[in-house]
Amino acid sequence: MERITFKGYRRPDGRVGVRNYVAIISVDDISNTAVEGICKLISGTLPVTHPYGRLQFGRDLDLFFRTMIGTGANPNIASAIVIGIEENWANKIAEGISKTGKPVEAFYIEGYGDLRTIERASRVAMKLVQDASEIEREEVDISELVMSIKCGESDTTSGLAANPTVGKVVEKLLSYGGTVLFGETSELTGGEHIIAQRIKDEKQRQRFWDMFNEYQEFIKNEGVDLLGSQPTEGNIKGGLSSIEEKALGNIQKIGKAQIDGVLEMAETPPGRGLYFMNTSSAAAEAITLFAAGGAVVHLFPTGQGNVVGNLVIPVIKISGNPKTVSTMSEHIDVDVSKVLTLEESLDEAGEKLWNYLLRVISGKLTCAEVLNHKEFVLTKFFRSA
Repeated sequence: MERITFKGYRRPDGRVGVRNYVAIISVDDISNTAVEGICKLISGTLPVTHPYGRLQFGRDLDLFFRTMIGTGANPNIASAIVIGIEENWANKIAEGISKTGKPVEAFYIEGYGDLRTIERASRVAMKLVQDASEIEREEVDISELVMSIKCGESDTTSGLAANPTVGKVVEKLLSYGGTVLFGETSELTGGEHIIAQRIKDEKQRQRFWDMFNEYQEFIKNEGVDLLGSQPTEGNIKGGLSSIEEKALGNIQKIGKAQIDGVLEMAETPPGRGLYFMNTSSAAAEAITLFAAGGAVVHLFPTGQGNVVGNLVIPVIKISGNPKTVSTMSEHIDVDVSKVLTLEESLDEAGEKLWNYLLRVISGKLTCAEVLNHKEFVLTKFFRSA
């Protein structure tokens, strides 16, 4: 098999990134102002802000720490500064990130105030940015790539063109020893048995069923009708009549691949291969969880046209809908609409997407990156205490 390489950033823990950010991470909602102050002062820093982090507990708190630590640990991050109102949680997140070996420091606002915290952290951030600017890309094997996949605003073209095109790329990356994360638990409804059959290990298969059934019970206990949320209004407008129809199109994104394991939200895969991660089907939430799990690039097929990006990982948009490609061209990286007119085969479309992926992971900016789509949305189970 031909050896395929790309230009990536080797991190101290051995993992490889495709971007080179210095992240300024907020622990809680009231530390966002300080984080933004640092990033306005120090060019080349990436503000990671959010509305949570206070009075969370139980599973919510565990997921919060796993997501924030995973975000800072992502190989696209060269180094990080953590800002919190108090020291315990700031130190907990910083210590978790530091296990990767990358530079990280924590600052807390209590006893200092915003202005002195911004000054102290900015002096460190300035040095981190200068150090990061000297890190060079190096040639690495494609087997070291960790990629995630999720679709959005699907329509009838998604299951026929964009999603199976992604499936071709997934099959190819896995054949070279790479790693792929997928999820969208709610969007598997009606096709969950197909996913279960693809899982190689019985214990992992049972773990998947436990996750899926927990979701089903949650919906039943709420006593609600998901129509309008699953499928979304955009899905319905695009011709998808039911969640089952949406699920069968969704599953096309993994091609014919077998599944190596099952992950909790924001969990890092234990090895290479294809992994299902329990995620929300909301685009920004899911990609945030995948990035926290270690994905460094994301493939995002869309039918009606979804504009989501991500703060930490580049998002590549693929569409097979000729109207969307025309009216929302600034958001679409790869046009596969000719698959529908039989002017292009799925294999040809897959090869086109594969080549574009190689360019992006070696440095080319995606449409979402150029348009400043930097969504970062945490998943929350229940209200705070």
